[in-house]
Amino acid sequence: MELRHLVSFLAIADELHFGRAAARLHLAQSSLSQHLRRLERSVGVTLVARNSHEVRLTPAGDTFREFARDIVARADLAGQAARAAAAGRSGTVRVGYNFPAGQRILPATLAALSSRHPAIDVTMSEMRTGPQLAALADGRLDVAMVYGKPAAADFTSRLLLRVPLVAVVGQEHHWAGLDRVPFRELAGEPCVLFNRAQSSAMYDTIFSAARTSGIQLTVTAKVDDPGATAILAAIKPVVGLASALRGQLTDIRTTTVPLIDPVPILDLHAVWRTEHGPLVDAFLDCLPPGVEE
Repeated sequence: MELRHLVSFLAIADELHFGRAAARLHLAQSSLSQHLRRLERSVGVTLVARNSHEVRLTPAGDTFREFARDIVARADLAGQAARAAAAGRSGTVRVGYNFPAGQRILPATLAALSSRHPAIDVTMSEMRTGPQLAALADGRLDVAMVYGKPAAADFTSRLLLRVPLVAVVGQEHHWAGLDRVPFRELAGEPCVLFNRAQSSAMYDTIFSAARTSGIQLTVTAKVDDPGATAILAAIKPVVGLASALRGQLTDIRTTTVPLIDPVPILDLHAVWRTEHGPLVDAFLDCLPPGVEE
């Protein structure tokens, strides 16, 4: 059984007319008929019945058609996969991301990648900026989506999104229900932060806003899990800080309050090693255009 014979049979099955099927495949009608005869000999049954008035599939031909379609489709996919592998467009891209990237960047990127490069798989790891950059540096990640623009010479980056920070407080906190709060009002409020190594860009943005406001922050606890920040804010009179996107999904026991004067803004970048392969290029080509720096 040859693939070209299956293709000829499917053209006949679709057209139910030998002349149109032959024209569709750019074959002589005699060659098309020969393909069908050889296929029927190989299968051992008559697949197509024809007379001077009509061409139709036999019950065997009707059953055989779906299997033939599957075989031809798989053969086509096999060819695509082989060509993709030869061009370096087959394999796995390891991507790190934070919450805003997971909400706003990855869904459309993965959909585009699946459509354009179906032979490329993606493994994803959600983590803060510091661990992502460490994993990128030692080769455990191929692309990182992080806050801030790394200064390392062997990294290249693209600005994707600008995200404001908001305050996270419990439902009983005296800020709960306010439309906005000036950043300077954090003076004297017990704050929950994280270790700078977890996200230096976010940490520095917070303290830069504090300097601009002329205040000092009172940090009463440090937790590296954003979910733990919301838990503490729900049960204690403390203020946590989170991206506005994560703030939209805080627990029902907490609420978010926009910060103003100044509004602390985080820059979300895609980062990759300057020396990289075609798999990374394929992923980067599927990213949204992003923001001008």
